[in-house]
Amino acid sequence: MSGQSAPMAIPRGTVLFRPEQACQGFVVVRSGSIKVSLTAENGREIVLYRVRPGEVCLQTFGCLVKGNPYSAEGVAESDIEIEVIPAGEFQRRIESDLAFRQQLFSAVAARFADLERLVEDVALSSIEERLARALLRLAGPGDRLDATHEALATEIGSAREVVSRQLGLFARAGLIAASRGHIDLIDRPGLEALAHSAA
Repeated sequence: MSGQSAPMAIPRGTVLFRPEQACQGFVVVRSGSIKVSLTAENGREIVLYRVRPGEVCLQTFGCLVKGNPYSAEGVAESDIEIEVIPAGEFQRRIESDLAFRQQLFSAVAARFADLERLVEDVALSSIEERLARALLRLAGPGDRLDATHEALATEIGSAREVVSRQLGLFARAGLIAASRGHIDLIDRPGLEALAHSAA
């Protein structure tokens, strides 16, 4: 999905949108990752999803289709390159460009599946299972991740104190080794067993 605007390079940490802001156009991620999160009235935050190349931001899609402002926050999780298709051009292409429409709707369907998994994760999984999955996901193919207890709490929609307690249990069980800002996965198979224990 390409727009007619020039690609823009945006540094890590930049807030791309906030709740109650109007949407100016459809964002196409060329490289990097945007983290989209929601903050409840009690201040607790949860990561809804990430937008990477080929993926759709449901917040932006919903705002453009319904004319509503944003209800979540989007932050450049890494240095990113994006294009922005202006709202009018986006509407025109949905109406007249079959390939664009099919690609867009396919990406939206995939994103809804991600959100369904998130709801199932939060509603039906234990903290132990959710944290194990988050550690494996954020570490990727490696065995180390840079993440604070606060960031992990946001990742799984829990409280920092709960995450700290569970990380302590993981460490005592020999699954991880934690230092300031870093977590090493010591027993990856053990974490994977925990992560899939509800499956």
